[in-house]
Amino acid sequence: MKDASNGNSAIWLLLWEVINSLPLGLSQGITKLYFQALTWKQQGFHSIQEHLEYNKMDVKILPALQDNYMYLIVDKATKEAAIVDPVEPNTVMKAVQEHGVKLTMVLTTHHHWDHAGGNENLVKMQPGLQVYGGDDRIGALTTKVKHNTKFNIGRLNVQCLFTPCHTSGHICYFVTAPEEGEDSAVFTGDTLFLGGCGRFFEGTADQMHHALIEVLSRLPNETKVFCGHEYTLQNLKFALHVEPENENVKEKISWSKQRRQEGKPTVPSTIAEEKLYNPFMRVMEPAVMKHANKTEPIETMKAIRLEKDSFKG
Repeated sequence: MKDASNGNSAIWLLLWEVINSLPLGLSQGITKLYFQALTWKQQGFHSIQEHLEYNKMDVKILPALQDNYMYLIVDKATKEAAIVDPVEPNTVMKAVQEHGVKLTMVLTTHHHWDHAGGNENLVKMQPGLQVYGGDDRIGALTTKVKHNTKFNIGRLNVQCLFTPCHTSGHICYFVTAPEEGEDSAVFTGDTLFLGGCGRFFEGTADQMHHALIEVLSRLPNETKVFCGHEYTLQNLKFALHVEPENENVKEKISWSKQRRQEGKPTVPSTIAEEKLYNPFMRVMEPAVMKHANKTEPIETMKAIRLEKDSFKG
């Protein structure tokens, strides 16, 4: 969702509450029109595409809209592929054709239009696609998943992680190679961003704490994190505000600025990296709790998210 982490918070949150109070069909229509307007306004892509090759899987980073990311996940052994949050179907199909892969499924992180809004058109372009997601509000949904639902992309293993808060049906997808200790990646939508987390649109600080600390931070440290938006520099500015002495934040800001100057994505990070510089993954740290003037991690999560909502940098 635009402003999933950043923006003019008070106005946006009020508007979002009004939209959500409308009948479902009307609220979805208004949201869709908003993101279509953003697309028409946009001139060019916000980042270049990048094709990342690992041992058993490839990930094609596909920038979309104003700051979204879609991801084409390919099992190298079988050439079977899945697409995460295909809001721009034409871009997806072009990538599928360029790489000569067989697209068989859609992995939807949540129902917001900038993530799920392309599902119906993509299914029309390629009938028979399986559309996975954790929310009945997701368009073209064929398979509703829950926490620990498992399936395969070719020989790659997929484990669904239920992470409600940004939306009540949010799912992250943990993808691993068949051999233990090889490739692992998690596609986090608007739950975990590089250096930040999503707004608590439909959930609570307790839920986000569970999602980040009890679920995602327990993944293998080397797991690559592919998030839903290019919010990195904004997030890291806030991280530095929370922990001005954190050298890991400063180093990541310098690296991210160089990437953005070159028009390149800042994704992926890793779970290990997020634990070093993401304040929302560090709510147990004394420095973060001191900044929030709290003594307990969940209250710290609540306090710094509220502060982030109005942070101007």
